[in-house]
Amino acid sequence: MAHSGSDKTVPALAIPTTPTAEEWRAMSPSARESFQLRAIEALNAAADLMGEGRPHQKAKSRTIDALSLHFKATGRVVYLAEELTVLYPGTQPFCPDILAVLDIAEPEEDERMSWVVAEEGKGLDLVIEVLYRGDREKDLVGNVQRYAQLGISEYFIYDRLRHKIHAYRLPHTGASRYQPVLAQLGRYHSSVLQLDLQVAGTELRFLAGEAELPGSARLIDRLQGMVLSAGARAEQAEASALDARVRGVLTVLQARSIPVSETVRERIAAEQDAAQLDRWLQKALVVNSAEELIADPG
Repeated sequence: MAHSGSDKTVPALAIPTTPTAEEWRAMSPSARESFQLRAIEALNAAADLMGEGRPHQKAKSRTIDALSLHFKATGRVVYLAEELTVLYPGTQPFCPDILAVLDIAEPEEDERMSWVVAEEGKGLDLVIEVLYRGDREKDLVGNVQRYAQLGISEYFIYDRLRHKIHAYRLPHTGASRYQPVLAQLGRYHSSVLQLDLQVAGTELRFLAGEAELPGSARLIDRLQGMVLSAGARAEQAEASALDARVRGVLTVLQARSIPVSETVRERIAAEQDAAQLDRWLQKALVVNSAEELIADPG
């Protein structure tokens, strides 16, 4: 997480203690919102003082990206969030780099200001912290004790600077002290995610069996490779090349969980202009709906 060596002089705000579950239920909606805003402001002030830069941010974003694509593809319901404030009753709020909660669906428009255990009725199942040039004592000692006492089943630290993984798991329900997760051939297994974690070069990777989870960038590279390969054979199989482009466009939309109506699907499939399909493949990476994809011919 963050480091205390910054020369910024912005004063840190006191982090408030979360009300008990009974106190939270007695609060008005406006009082609950006010408390969440106060907690978020205090945690953000601390983050501003102790920011870790782009390597830290990229590691978090890549993790969320790969895991989100995987769970959407497999149909597992796992709520994932990056830097979401967490409120456990009677404790100080905290803001983990990445959190996961099983069997909670993420709505298309997630309006949560924070994860409030008293409202959700459930705490976190897993936390991943990315440690770059931050407070090693906090992530490797303090959080190991804190997260175990809160009942968070698994805690992984990706030591980005030293290219290591530190992994911990509660041995059973009700336990309040972690046991280290030992590596097997360089991999650390997560029972929560049902995946293995591994450091490859300077990146944290996730594997399902022997298959590495691709992020969006790698997925798009593969799809574009399919299109280019098909294009190279276009003189002998022009129809197959067009089909590959169509599949590429639809696959990107599917990977991004964008619904495709039968009307739009038929329009894409009917396109005979390879250049247009290539443009749609690029636009499929950024559009918010399938209708938006085909609305503008360019």
